[in-house]
Amino acid sequence: MTARRFEVRLAIITWIERTYHRRRRQRALGRLTPVGFEALIGNTDLAQAA
Repeated sequence: MTARRFEVRLAIITWIERTYHRRRRQRALGRLTPVGFEALIGNTDLAQAA
């Protein structure tokens, strides 16, 4: 594998992990995005701690 091909492959994998998966709605999370679910759970945890 050439260096350029490796860089492109790494850029695609990075985009998928950092952008696509974080925005895609998940059925198991009640149709929320992972970021939205974490925000919801995080807010709940903070409310219970107070």
